[in-house]
Amino acid sequence: MFEKLRDIISEQLSVDAADIELSTSFKDDLGADSLDLYELVMAIEEEYNCEIPSDDVANISTVEDVIKYLKDNGIEE
Repeated sequence: MFEKLRDIISEQLSVDAADIELSTSFKDDLGADSLDLYELVMAIEEEYNCEIPSDDVANISTVEDVIKYLKDNGIEE
């Protein structure tokens, strides 16, 4: 799951995939703003055929948070 997410994040935020780790913060490490995060969430929703409510997005700040959220909601890869 991490590898696929890393590719999505790299493409959406125009960053090098090598710079993305589990602990990578979207805002602090990758410089993502709210629009970037919105577009990233849309790409993740499309890839995993799920919906991430806005309230939940507020609690997601790292790559690991995304993986945990997806797994907690029954999405495995």
